[in-house]
Amino acid sequence: MVAQTKADGGVTAVGVFLFFGATMALLAGTTLVWRGTILDRAWVVNAAAYARLAHFGQTIGIPFLLLGAILVVAGIGWFRRRLWGWRLAIAIIVTQVLGDLVNAFIGDVVRGGVGFLIAGALLLYLLRPQVRSAFASGGASRIG
Repeated sequence: MVAQTKADGGVTAVGVFLFFGATMALLAGTTLVWRGTILDRAWVVNAAAYARLAHFGQTIGIPFLLLGAILVVAGIGWFRRRLWGWRLAIAIIVTQVLGDLVNAFIGDVVRGGVGFLIAGALLLYLLRPQVRSAFASGGASRIG
């Protein structure tokens, strides 16, 4: 039996984060594409976002469903310690970092800035040699 290291816990947390993001994106996409279901009640948590997105309907709902699918695939690759899973997670977080920068520059300074700091810190974690090495040979190596 191998004891779980602190880095293993971080890697597990990132995988859980990917699946959580997938769940939220799939929920958002589903409620935007198929309106009037009981799932619409989930928007009470973020009514302002729903107000901004609702009038786009399927036009924005389908990309949310696609994002959810991409996050599921990334999560699977991540937990299987596949190099492509690590690369996909990097691409997702880089996209988030860039989106947060855009938000900060177009006037949403607080939300964009905080998002940039959080996503940037996560990106730095993902790029650590200890994390990267867990994915070097498709899952054969351990984090140490």
